[in-house]
Amino acid sequence: MFLTAVLLTVALVVVIALLVGAAAAKLARLDGVGYPAALKQAAVTFAAVLTLAAAITAALTSLSS
Repeated sequence: MFLTAVLLTVALVVVIALLVGAAAAKLARLDGVGYPAALKQAAVTFAAVLTLAAAITAALTSLSS
């Protein structure tokens, strides 16, 4: 049961990170940026969301123990 919850949470975080990255790329393209720069912006945003999720997880883990 615990493993299922962890896997579902990880999947949800990855899907949210992908959606935020795609939105960042779309906004960059609407701003007139080229495709390589938009993809770079999407990758940076994707990595930032995953880093933020890892930091929140670490903070919550340290609080609970």
